[in-house]
Amino acid sequence: MKFDKNMLALYAITDRKCIGDRGLEYSVEQALSGGATMIQLRDKEVDFDTLCKEADSLLKICQKYNAPLIINDNADVVIKTGADGVHLGQNDMELVKAREILGKDKIIGGSARTIELAQKAEQSGADYIGCGAVFGTLTKADAKYIGTQRLKEICTSLSIPVVAIGGVNAGNISQLEGCKISGVAVVSALFGAENVYTSAQELRKLADSVIYGG
Repeated sequence: MKFDKNMLALYAITDRKCIGDRGLEYSVEQALSGGATMIQLRDKEVDFDTLCKEADSLLKICQKYNAPLIINDNADVVIKTGADGVHLGQNDMELVKAREILGKDKIIGGSARTIELAQKAEQSGADYIGCGAVFGTLTKADAKYIGTQRLKEICTSLSIPVVAIGGVNAGNISQLEGCKISGVAVVSALFGAENVYTSAQELRKLADSVIYGG
């Protein structure tokens, strides 16, 4: 799938604890039908084969909505399942290596919380940067708070798009206005909501307002 920065508007990242008994496939479809534009499968608690099965099932749903499926940390799952890309943190596979393995047509995202790391990721072949934690987050215990000012500095230092991540929810998205982001990545604000569909609708409307100005 050819990458377009508009795919990043409402970037939904799965979380097993948030989803609970509702089921992965059901929750992802609710998110997409409500307005999510990209899905990242993040599941640290399962083995490779199970992760591939999850990816296979989600890929069918994502294709129905013409939304990319990104795999967290694992390029091998992308190769085996035909998922659209991978997102790599600072302690994961090198971005250059991932690009060599996956080729130019797969989407590769990188995490960065400083200008230097973000620029390095861009030079290494990343299509977009996930930047945070912008706000406080309970989803990722080791995430360090960076705030909106540094987020803006990172966005303006790059030529590739940036997604704000970390504690983003309906109550604080408006604080990202003027930061030059291309999207918001949400976890608990979406998959931990009582109604994933209506939450996606609300978050997408708010995200579009910040990104596109209304």
